[in-house]
Amino acid sequence: MSDKSKRPYSSKIVDGIEQAPSRAMLYPVGFTEEDFEKPQIGIASTWSMVTPCNMHINTLADAAAMGADEAGSKSVLFNTITVSDGISMGTPGMRYSLVSREVIADSIETVVCAQGFDGFVAIGGCDKNMPACAMAMARIDRPSVFVYGGTIMPGEERRDIVSVFEAVGGHSAGTVSDIQLKEVERTAIPGPGSCGGMYTANTMASAIEALGLSLPNSSAQNAISDAKRQDSYNAGAAVANLIELGIKPSDILSKNAFENAITVVIALEGSTNAVLHLLAIASAAGVDLSLEDFSRIGKKVPVLADMRPAGQYAMSELIEIGGIQPLMKRLLEAGMLHGDCLTVTGKTLAENLADVEDYPADQKIIRPFDDPIKPDSHLVILKGNLAPEGAVAKITGHEGLSFTGTAKCFHGEEAAMAAIMAGSVGKGDVVVLRYEGPRGGPGMREMLSPTSAINGRGLSADVAMITDGRFSGGSHGFVIGHVTPEAFDGGPIALVEDGDSITVDASGCEVTLHVDEETLNARRAKWQRPAPYATSGTLAKYAKLVSSASEGAVTDRFE
Repeated sequence: MSDKSKRPYSSKIVDGIEQAPSRAMLYPVGFTEEDFEKPQIGIASTWSMVTPCNMHINTLADAAAMGADEAGSKSVLFNTITVSDGISMGTPGMRYSLVSREVIADSIETVVCAQGFDGFVAIGGCDKNMPACAMAMARIDRPSVFVYGGTIMPGEERRDIVSVFEAVGGHSAGTVSDIQLKEVERTAIPGPGSCGGMYTANTMASAIEALGLSLPNSSAQNAISDAKRQDSYNAGAAVANLIELGIKPSDILSKNAFENAITVVIALEGSTNAVLHLLAIASAAGVDLSLEDFSRIGKKVPVLADMRPAGQYAMSELIEIGGIQPLMKRLLEAGMLHGDCLTVTGKTLAENLADVEDYPADQKIIRPFDDPIKPDSHLVILKGNLAPEGAVAKITGHEGLSFTGTAKCFHGEEAAMAAIMAGSVGKGDVVVLRYEGPRGGPGMREMLSPTSAINGRGLSADVAMITDGRFSGGSHGFVIGHVTPEAFDGGPIALVEDGDSITVDASGCEVTLHVDEETLNARRAKWQRPAPYATSGTLAKYAKLVSSASEGAVTDRFE
């Protein structure tokens, strides 16, 4: 028999007389007698025809399986679920988006551990299945590699999904006709791949690469490309190598690795969802990461990438000039990355970047350090009497650094969206959109529809939005999310009333409700928690288990 040290889990499934029934079950799914002596590598595929983000991942999973097999292991393909944020956005179905992250992580853990895989490849293509894959890798702690499904190509006239959401807002304002809206709708999504700007999918792909959990450049490849298929093949072989070397995620996911991920997300002007997801991955890895780490790192890292939604360029255009590897090398040379962090190549980050060439001299996507888009982070962690446990703002600099306005309060996204579309939200308003937190939503829906409607009506510079829900990576404007404690838990955001004055001060990192404490105490005494949205099923279970957004909104930590 082969060396059991390379098969610590699968050997318990297939070795010995008593495991003859297990072997009998495996012959029909493609095992030969020789395969029982090989390390088993699971291929966790998120393939689905639910969304274009994942519709091609079956071919990537096949390539990863081939890579594992040809490296001397035995691959076993299995699937998990995915849901589409872009399709469910603005509907009750969006409540299941963040919930799906937990379901996917749980399902990968369940299959890998039940079947005794010695390692695995996890392939993700949409917003929540990507951090879910990384959470599973951290939890299970067996040799593993993440593969990003890749980005979509731009539609006609460089359109993407956010173009459609904003066209809806333009339509309500009368600046986009029925015919124009239909044209945008039909041409924005040309084929497979994740949403094309530095939205949540591309942000998390970049963060996971910076963590060291994916192969170099995995984050910056088009979904339909030879490079992406080769990346998948290489990942299967890389897991076999990690098994040989005995390298596990716990050897990779250090505090410094998370600092690297935060740094890259900031430089790329990435999604606010990265805060939530990196906190969750760190929780799964047992690494002490907090909102304060984002603030600390954010003070010294500039925003360098002119990427959508606030900027001009799509991920496919960044790929054309070299992806994120040259940016990471610049950050490393500037002393902003920890080069000694181990990665799934078996080498350190610095070793992976040693031979990377810089960007072409005439490129305009990545700014030099002496001419940044913003000298410090666009991800601003706010506190203050409206968010005593923290909130996350996306302040790119285009909006200014402060906003004072008058509250207009809404219980849930639908009520806010109706008011925006009806023209009831105007200059100087602060839209307070509450009862959308992890417990209160439940599920912490993303507010891409309302922010896009505001932008489509030309109000992005004149209206702020504050919510205990989340924002899509496609949102931009003066937006503050992840407010904690959330309204459902009686946080101060539940006590705001129409007409209250609110100030968001990005420089001072504060969000202030200009109402005296005596008045707030009187309101608190009258406040009653609304009835829960769900009392049975997945959403009710999630609401019962989920932690605060400031802790990553995870469901697998128990006192």
